[in-house]
Amino acid sequence: MIPLALLSMFQTEVKLARIEVMREALLLSALTFLVTLIIGRPIINELRRRGIGKKIRIEGPQTHLVKEGTPTMGGIMIWLGVFLVNAIFNVRYWWIYERRSLILPLLVVLACGTLGAIDDLLNLSGGKSSGLTARFKFLWLTVIATGAGIVLHYWFELDSMYIPFYGKVPIGVFYIPIAIFVIVATSNAVNLSDGLDTLAGGLLALSFAAYGIIAFLQGQRYIVTLCFTTIGALLAFLWYNAHPAEVIMGDTGALSLGALLAVVALMTGQWLLLPIIGLMFVAITLSVILQVGYFKLTGGKRLFRMAPLHNHFELKGWAETQIAMRFWIVGVAAALVGVALALS
Repeated sequence: MIPLALLSMFQTEVKLARIEVMREALLLSALTFLVTLIIGRPIINELRRRGIGKKIRIEGPQTHLVKEGTPTMGGIMIWLGVFLVNAIFNVRYWWIYERRSLILPLLVVLACGTLGAIDDLLNLSGGKSSGLTARFKFLWLTVIATGAGIVLHYWFELDSMYIPFYGKVPIGVFYIPIAIFVIVATSNAVNLSDGLDTLAGGLLALSFAAYGIIAFLQGQRYIVTLCFTTIGALLAFLWYNAHPAEVIMGDTGALSLGALLAVVALMTGQWLLLPIIGLMFVAITLSVILQVGYFKLTGGKRLFRMAPLHNHFELKGWAETQIAMRFWIVGVAAALVGVALALS
């Protein structure tokens, strides 16, 4: 039998190690916030100098016309901050298997961010192009997601899903198509949500916080760090994105961060909880699907005044800041439920 004193000492060591994990993640989150805040201003100035401004859809809410020309591609500052901090503090340990797990999510960010940047550059204020076609973006997102799904299944040996109150259920090779769907769907959902100042950034920060806690409870130390450094970068972005926004996330940020959130959810095994933790992303996406479907079925009638959902509330008279805050409130409640279910 293990002596009680030895068992107590072991439990104390484990507890101290877990405290150290969270302390490191929180400090690196704060550092990422400072780094992103510092690099954010020159990035915005350079975007403005080069005329990289957002083109606003004429058919959108008329109140958005004042946003025409606002610097876009703000997602660059977010993933630059995340890359810099993780490179400095984690790169020397990438030979260790657990830390090497950072390579996949960061590569996904780079790939999806590049795709989004190309779209942003083609869809500038004053230009004739409307950016990449939806079909083209969907195709390349699927290619990226397929590569990520294969790595997750064969390299990280992930082949199951976790059902709350039941446990793990093996799904074998079917994990790959599910991973592809989760990554593509989440990336597009976040992109649709990037329509109001602070909306997508705030909801993403809440979702990454929930998965950071889940990863902490699982002992996935470096996924915890990745989640919280992403939160730090998002908070710095929100500093500049606060209404009226000085910079817009653009597809550069929305596609890459949506894909990153999906990969994190898959790596924790709690991807079934993603529709709950990211409830507002789901609601916004469903509003678009329902609007299009209802329009076709009824020969031109509309279910909402305008889709996505946040535009509907704008046309009802809600202020932009009011919509973002209320969506955040629902997002907080949903994230709390998601974390609670992860404990079941």
